[in-house]
Amino acid sequence: MQKLSKIWYSLIAGLATLFFIAGIPMISHAEETTFTAEEIKNFSIDAKAAFSVDFDTGKILYDQEGETPMGIASVTKIISLYLVAEQVKEGKLTWEDPVEISQYAADLSVTPDLSNVPLHRDVQYTVKDLYEASYIQSANAAVVALAEKIAGSEPAFVDQMKDKLTEWGITDAKIVNASGLNNTYLGENLYPGSTSTDENELSAKDVAIVARHLLQDFPEVLEVTSTVTKTFGEGSYSPVEMVNWNWMLPGFINAKDGVDGLKTGTTDLAGACFVGTAVRDGQRIITVVLNVNGHAENPSVRFTETGKLMDYSFDAWEQVPILSAGDQLADTKTVAVKNGKELTVPIAVKNDLSVWVRKDMDPKDFTTTIDYNKTMNEETVSAPVAKGTDLGKVTATIPADTLGYMDGSKEVPTTELITTKAVEKANIFVIGWRSVANFFTNLF
Repeated sequence: MQKLSKIWYSLIAGLATLFFIAGIPMISHAEETTFTAEEIKNFSIDAKAAFSVDFDTGKILYDQEGETPMGIASVTKIISLYLVAEQVKEGKLTWEDPVEISQYAADLSVTPDLSNVPLHRDVQYTVKDLYEASYIQSANAAVVALAEKIAGSEPAFVDQMKDKLTEWGITDAKIVNASGLNNTYLGENLYPGSTSTDENELSAKDVAIVARHLLQDFPEVLEVTSTVTKTFGEGSYSPVEMVNWNWMLPGFINAKDGVDGLKTGTTDLAGACFVGTAVRDGQRIITVVLNVNGHAENPSVRFTETGKLMDYSFDAWEQVPILSAGDQLADTKTVAVKNGKELTVPIAVKNDLSVWVRKDMDPKDFTTTIDYNKTMNEETVSAPVAKGTDLGKVTATIPADTLGYMDGSKEVPTTELITTKAVEKANIFVIGWRSVANFFTNLF
């Protein structure tokens, strides 16, 4: 959470803090929803953009204006904090390294209406302290202090953020600071070329790409993002009880089973945003909602809409087996063999193959595509041929599915195409006779 100007937030956040300190649970456990084919056809999220993806396979499960860049507010912090975790992994930082607090960060930490923990220049904070505060409390000054620790200045850190996004194939991002704040709050600390009213912008799909990299490379981050409450500055003269802004975690008003992250964000420009993740029956998904409608009247709406999107993503889609290991393709059962005792060799898929199918789609309507190896000459293999020879790849798709995968064709379901028997090379007399026969056949 970034800007806290709405009275709702002050009231509910205060109640949440009191309830957790007192050990009193708030309303919890949103019910799971199942969807009919008709409901799937008419499904929508009440937000400017929404997106969901299966974490393991990269299958896009929902896309509503997912490629349109727009404000992301404090969701920005998952980029910044990825870089922090990366620095630790590479040995350039340790979690216990002290972080010097600049006057800029100290002043920002006590700016009214912003989500923060107070930072004092005479108190020693560790990388871990500020990392956790950035996630749990969405502390803006904490992530700025980390940016300065890593790059020397926030603008220099922004360059690193941009480089990382480019590395991930994200080319339409607008990044002007490390926190996701509107530049209005940064004073003279603006990124070169940006204006005093600029904010960070990414598409919902871009946010999902970042979140997926974060969970792939640093799955331990979920231990932090699932933390409901924690004391910041414990033992100092100004400890603060942090309460997570993710109200889908256990004990909160919008709690939902399986949710363990990730990050909220709110500004006037971006509206209410949330990148979430949840696990159900062993499947993890990532969801993104940007600029959810009705937020001013109902601060829970980003979470109720996310809950709908999670239920849809889990229930509307399933992986359906379409081929088993050893199955032959309907229209390609053999390939030609050059100079073999036999002129053809039977082929089949090496492994089981499944496709993602939505409830309103027919799994029987799948299509397969063969991509033969470069060693194949005009779909012909040269003898001798061993059993199990890898001839290429088979990919399967459902034509009705236009959503595809996060990384394009690289993540489409694929298996090897192999020979199912051996073919020996014919002797020289047979090869010679075939050449003569082919000559006269082609002649006439």
